[in-house]
Amino acid sequence: MNAEDAPFAVAVAQFAPGDDTAANLETISRLAVDAASRGAMLVVFPEYSSYFTATMGADWVEHAQTLHGPFVRGLAEIAVELGVHVIAGMLELVPGEPERAANTIVALGPDGELVAHYRKQHLYDAFGQRESDWIVAGPVEEPRTFAAGGFTVGIQTCYDVRFPEVTRRLVDAGVDLVLLPSEWVRGPLKESAWRTLVTARAIENTVFVAAADQAPPVGAGNSMVVDPMGVELVTIGEGTDTAVAWISPARIRQVRHVNPALELRRFRVVER
Repeated sequence: MNAEDAPFAVAVAQFAPGDDTAANLETISRLAVDAASRGAMLVVFPEYSSYFTATMGADWVEHAQTLHGPFVRGLAEIAVELGVHVIAGMLELVPGEPERAANTIVALGPDGELVAHYRKQHLYDAFGQRESDWIVAGPVEEPRTFAAGGFTVGIQTCYDVRFPEVTRRLVDAGVDLVLLPSEWVRGPLKESAWRTLVTARAIENTVFVAAADQAPPVGAGNSMVVDPMGVELVTIGEGTDTAVAWISPARIRQVRHVNPALELRRFRVVER
């Protein structure tokens, strides 16, 4: 086995963030320790891990921070202490936008450095919700990726998963492990949609997808890691917990050998 093909442990961590950022960081630390103790080298936490309440409002903007603020510094300390990648969602201050924040995912490397960040592009203005009232959509730009465990890693967020072209653009940038921090709101048929969409993005792109959702009462739970054939390697139900999956680039090659869908496609993604 090549060193690049060594199994790599990825964890999804599920919890229900609240309105106390320090308490959220404590929970993140506890879950990260649990995941790392089982071999995880990369841990994915939900969207809005820094601050969350059941109803969006001005308080969300008030609790937004910069990418160098205490929340990101706290994540960096956890990453360094455990020697792992830590990925989590936060509310980010946006210059010139005093009444709205950005829904941002940050990725901290084992050395505590910010290796990537992504601002959610498709806001949840659906199912009776209006995320855009308080959140600024991220710009359409080249995917920001990072390397971990022999994989090229990319990030998207929650509602983005309903738009197949988001994942396909990541794959066109070389990504073979997609991270999906989410706050997938519970509701009729929502769990079914979540499982279907996460699995479809893995199958159609022949990639691994690590999807970390918030736990109930607002989130639907069901955080999971899905392989390039659509196999659910691990899944969390409704509770606060972590799940660890061992993945390998060799599995990507194996699947793409029998299903060369990316090579056979006849269309590309262009910006609207």
